[in-house]
Amino acid sequence: LQKTLNVRKSVLLMELEVNYGLKHKVLQNQLDTLLEGQENIKSCSNFTAQALSHGTETEVLLVKKQMSDKLNDLADQEFPLQPRENDQLDFIVETEGLKKSIHNLGTILTTNAVASETVATGEGLKQTVIGQPMSVTITTKDKDGELCKTGNAYLTAELSTPDGSVADGEILDNKNGTYEFLYTLQKEGDFILSLRLYEQHIKGSPFKLKVIRSADVSPTTEGVKRRVKSPGSGHVKQKAVKRPASMYSTGKRKENPIEDDLIFRVGTKGRNKGEFTNLQGVAASTNGKILIADSNNQCVQIFSTDGQFKNRFGVRGRSPGQLQRPTGVAVHPCGDIIIADYDNKWVSIFSSDGKFKAKIGSGKLMG
Repeated sequence: LQKTLNVRKSVLLMELEVNYGLKHKVLQNQLDTLLEGQENIKSCSNFTAQALSHGTETEVLLVKKQMSDKLNDLADQEFPLQPRENDQLDFIVETEGLKKSIHNLGTILTTNAVASETVATGEGLKQTVIGQPMSVTITTKDKDGELCKTGNAYLTAELSTPDGSVADGEILDNKNGTYEFLYTLQKEGDFILSLRLYEQHIKGSPFKLKVIRSADVSPTTEGVKRRVKSPGSGHVKQKAVKRPASMYSTGKRKENPIEDDLIFRVGTKGRNKGEFTNLQGVAASTNGKILIADSNNQCVQIFSTDGQFKNRFGVRGRSPGQLQRPTGVAVHPCGDIIIADYDNKWVSIFSSDGKFKAKIGSGKLMG
């Protein structure tokens, strides 16, 4: 903070020096002009006086026209008699904004999450395929097994390869108590995934992963694998209350929904078409489309009102027309699709068929 104040002091002193120099230059030029005019007047006056005092009538007649022209020029010449600058150089101390900033300076980050209750789930804990992006969801819980609802926990992931080296991965904080560990492996073999919360292993950690070639996975076995629970999924306790059916219920909740009834569900977890890993925004258009923004898959998917997949668009990146972390989606009355991108800090506008049209902001919108 002291360093910042010193920098500000230096900037203000520099501004003072620059403004003083500019004012001084203007006034100095004005003074030089006045002194030059004064010198011309003195010179002409002395010449005229000497000619009249010491010259003969003939000499006076010879220089009369020259003296008259010179005196007329001096009489017609205008001089800057009023100051062309002012002497204001004030310093105003504005402390109210500084006081507010100091009042809001810093924040305390903490969670109630403990490693002994925190669990991991997802496709990334199953048999994985070389070159295929995988995801592991870490759900933090407190000492009573209750879900934590805030982020910023100190979570680390270490993926050890068969030769003892460490593979790369990325942890994304969803800011709601859950985290995503994303990784892609480029060699087959047995890997060890260690997930630690505050330097302590979470439930089930370290996890053993088997990485195989894509040719070793048949469509049939792959479909079966997607229905098998991951090693950590059995630890996630979901609380639900089964409500008695409405007296008007026909058993078809979609036809006769009441408050809080589940009408239908769209999509499954994954990274393919019609699948999600981290939904952040949902919107509905007037022409019967449901649009869903997925921040981890970095795309927007379009479904019909009956849940059928229609289209998907979005390419990962930080250039106009690309998506880095879409967190919100809306539909303009004209049909354009508007997407808020948290990481790129701008809003992208696409046509109804997913073609990029424009963007708002240039990486400066605060998320």
